[in-house]
Amino acid sequence: MSQYAQNRIRNVAIIAHVDHGKTTLVDGLIRQGNVFRANQEFAERVMDSNDLERERGITIVSKNTAVSYAIPSANGGEPNVYKINIVDTPGHADFGGEVERVMGMVDGVILLVDAVDGPMPQTRFVTSKALAMGHKVVVVINKIDRADARPDWVVDQTFDLFVELGATEEQLEFPIVFAAARQGFATLDHNIPGTDLKPLFETIVSHIPAPVGDPDAPFQMMITSLDYDDYRGRFGIGRIHAGKVKPNDQVAIVSRDGDIRTGKVVGTFIYEGLKKTEQEEVFAGEICILSGLSDIGIGETVASREMPKAVATMRVDEPTLQMSFGVNTSPLAGREGTWSTSRKLRERLFKELETNVALRVREAETMDNFLVSGRGELHLAILIETMRREGYEMQVAQPEVIFHYDEDGRKHEPYERVEIEVSEEHQGVVVETLGQRKGEMLDMKLAKGSVYFTYLVPTRGLLGFRNDFLTATRGTGVINTLFDGYRPFAGDLGKHNNGSLIATESGTTNPFGLFNAEDRGTLFVPVGIQVYEGMIVGKHIRDSDLEVNVCKVKQLSNMRSSNADVAIRLTPYTEMSLDRAIEYIGPDELVEVTPQNIRMRKRILDMSLRRRNEKQMAGSR
Repeated sequence: MSQYAQNRIRNVAIIAHVDHGKTTLVDGLIRQGNVFRANQEFAERVMDSNDLERERGITIVSKNTAVSYAIPSANGGEPNVYKINIVDTPGHADFGGEVERVMGMVDGVILLVDAVDGPMPQTRFVTSKALAMGHKVVVVINKIDRADARPDWVVDQTFDLFVELGATEEQLEFPIVFAAARQGFATLDHNIPGTDLKPLFETIVSHIPAPVGDPDAPFQMMITSLDYDDYRGRFGIGRIHAGKVKPNDQVAIVSRDGDIRTGKVVGTFIYEGLKKTEQEEVFAGEICILSGLSDIGIGETVASREMPKAVATMRVDEPTLQMSFGVNTSPLAGREGTWSTSRKLRERLFKELETNVALRVREAETMDNFLVSGRGELHLAILIETMRREGYEMQVAQPEVIFHYDEDGRKHEPYERVEIEVSEEHQGVVVETLGQRKGEMLDMKLAKGSVYFTYLVPTRGLLGFRNDFLTATRGTGVINTLFDGYRPFAGDLGKHNNGSLIATESGTTNPFGLFNAEDRGTLFVPVGIQVYEGMIVGKHIRDSDLEVNVCKVKQLSNMRSSNADVAIRLTPYTEMSLDRAIEYIGPDELVEVTPQNIRMRKRILDMSLRRRNEKQMAGSR
């Protein structure tokens, strides 16, 4: 039997903008929540469990843990022990589907806000989702130990945000805790430093309501996450909305379409710390893990066979971008990947739909291509990077926005709310560039030598903008974006990218060939790598493409020069990561992705065929 009564359980999600210290705060709660022994080793950012999360320093997938907190009894008896189930959610809007799908598991949220930056675009997104669900919010102003912290200003900004998002009177009465997550302390008065996270634990217990649900009613549990174990197979994770469940129970599984099938529960578990602990029985209000239901999916309801009634399904915002994924057709195809056929690619993409609720996949006109839709470039790039690390080889096209049409046939496109911080010397570049991309300035503020812009920009106008922005501001600019909604089509944006340097023949790059090419632009390839005809090897200084021979070898002769040959010194090349490559390519280009390399290429590799196609396209206009 579960050791916690329903009124001693608190289910909370931690939400925040990227880099506001959310995962660090979870680390602190775990340290002080009776999870580890005093002498036990503890890794930082323990909840960021996969390599991509640790490398990028962001949370990609929502995860669960649980801590306990004991409050001394008023009469000196046994302390009152509370269990706090914590869901760590992503802060980036591209992974908003992860936030949306777990909101039904919790009864309240901890909103983390940076003590210097205040509410940011993603703060608005995750907060709006929590308020719409009617959740109680505990606001934590983090990083108050910073010298430039301004907690009072941040509290005012957070209150204004709640008002703007339509919070109820009760939600506006949010409790405030000040914290320094990295230092492991919290306080109710930012002028009085704390010593531990006790004030935050007590605020959670006193302000987040206990879960509701009749333990004697017919069993109902919504599956919001999946996990896998080599011994027990697939786990279905979710909150029990009503009733109770135990091993060997015969259950009904109600799909999102309303279809009903049967299954048998093999094991029932709850979270205690970072581990799954097996239970004889789990009751309503608890976050439960079920094993034995091998075909269970996210969004499905596990219910009693006698009354198989589904829990109201969650609504997840639709994707705004799509990319074409296809079988690699380059001359180097099949050399570096384990999985490269259309059948394997199809299996992997449709398997992703089981856990990635914000993703959409459909087959394109040709059998070797698939249209994959997601929330943004980062959402799709993470999928591609995950697949290449699993041994998949593919080629992907430039991201395209997904248009909507109203009843009168008028075209609408997605817009983003863009917040930018740059030094005064770079403000002209921002105004000029975003003006060319149909951006509408909503606000502009000057403070301490920096300029803060708020723009409304078509998502099309932001494709490829981030790299240009960082280059123009010499890496000092800060940009944050958030999907704002669909608006009427903004018209043609024109071309903003430079042309490419295209390899004219296959071979191995050498210093002489690269030296002759580097005057024409910025190179993307070093000495000694294989290239092929039609491969992009650099960015042209002009807005047109240029063919170059980077494999060209210096001709030898018997004539001795009067001057000694000067050793060739090459300018360091620009290494193109997957994210940068996806941003860089144009409509007639592709990114070749393998476990070992990221290459960019033209759709049509043959130079003469490419030129003939360009003439035909120009003639048809």
